[in-house]
Amino acid sequence: MTTAQANHCSELSAEYLSKARIHFNEDDLKQASEKAWGAAATAIKAIAESRGLEHGRHGDLWRTVRLVVRETEDREIRVAFSLAESLHTNFYEDWLDHEDVEDYLREVERLVGKLNQEAQL
Repeated sequence: MTTAQANHCSELSAEYLSKARIHFNEDDLKQASEKAWGAAATAIKAIAESRGLEHGRHGDLWRTVRLVVRETEDREIRVAFSLAESLHTNFYEDWLDHEDVEDYLREVERLVGKLNQEAQL
């Protein structure tokens, strides 16, 4: 992955997070959830791409998450990515409430920051 591609993924993650916050503030929890998932998925895809790893399926993303957790010893990455995936499910199931989405979104924001730093290494 080129630096330009890594920057594009970082910008795309930031754009998705911004849109997630807008949707959240408009009380559109389903759209906020999906945009937050997109931000997390895009950030992990940047790492996978930079290492020549597959990233087309959820299982591929999880393999990259496990790799990053082993390398960084930061188990919070796994937990936060799991919350992001719950937000993705919420887009279809609409089962999380306002407080849940707010808390999960906050964790995804931290996760994306960590992953973007990792992608720059």
